[in-house]
Amino acid sequence: MTIDSRPNDSEATQQEVAANSEEFPILPDPRTEFLSADVDLTSELPDDTEAIELVHLRIQSMEDLELPRFLRLKSLCLRQNQIESMSEVEVLPVETIEDIDLYDNKIKHISSNVNNLVNLKSLDLSFNKIKHIKNLDRLTKLENLYFVQNRISRVENLSTLKSLQNLELGGNEISEIGPESLRGLDSLREIWLGKNKIPRLINLHHLRSLRILSIQSNRLTKIEGLEELVNLEELYLSHNYIQKIEGLEKNIRLTTLDITSNQIAKVENLRHLTKLTDLWLSFNKVDQSFESLGEELRDLPELETVYLEGNPVQKNAGTSYRRKLVLNLGPTLQKIDATYIRG
Repeated sequence: MTIDSRPNDSEATQQEVAANSEEFPILPDPRTEFLSADVDLTSELPDDTEAIELVHLRIQSMEDLELPRFLRLKSLCLRQNQIESMSEVEVLPVETIEDIDLYDNKIKHISSNVNNLVNLKSLDLSFNKIKHIKNLDRLTKLENLYFVQNRISRVENLSTLKSLQNLELGGNEISEIGPESLRGLDSLREIWLGKNKIPRLINLHHLRSLRILSIQSNRLTKIEGLEELVNLEELYLSHNYIQKIEGLEKNIRLTTLDITSNQIAKVENLRHLTKLTDLWLSFNKVDQSFESLGEELRDLPELETVYLEGNPVQKNAGTSYRRKLVLNLGPTLQKIDATYIRG
């Protein structure tokens, strides 16, 4: 009788597992290790810590950071992580927390718990997946609000933010500034709306404290609606479809005007802007004489920088371009197309 000395299937399997475990040891579940790492991130911080900065650490949730013990926390920065929910901000100290930075996470909704942080001064939710602005109406001390590169299509629910000074909404899907969108923002000094789908400069008249208006890379065809923005100092309109410089009669405090990459054929209607230091007009269709440019710009007492590269006036003049600009634009000129004029 022949005796089969080979192990049965069950025994063979056990032996293979044992052999493999020696050569390839079984690693702990990475999810367990991941959670432990999150806890460890704050374990050595003292209870009276005022600022926590944990950037690019693949944190998925605030829950494991033991945030309730930091009763004096003023600033929380969790940039470039994988956080999906803001609901856990409810554990933050309402009296002290002033700055929350959740830039570049996976947040889709603004939790109603955010509204309880009434002393918040700065909130950065840029580079997330947010579609609607909401649950911020009680943050009346908020000064800086960032929503860059989200999925917002409508500016809304901001009217109670009386202290707001800086609003960034670039890189969204906004197609219209509604009549009531910006009403109530009496303290707003800067608004950034680049890379949206806005066709007209309208309904901005509420913003009488505005110093900087950036609305680059939209669908504008005309400069309009700025008559009441008498404190405006910097206006950025590059990469639109504007054909004429106009509508700036009341904006006499302008220091910087950027109309790069539009369809401007003539430099005009600027003589009254006596505080203008920077005029950026590269890559347009400007094709007037240097004498005509001089008539418009020569008497601007503070003009220091002019960009006109990529226009016919530059291309057709060849090597004499810079020399002719210097001769016609006056003694205050210091820089042409990013290159300083040598004395």
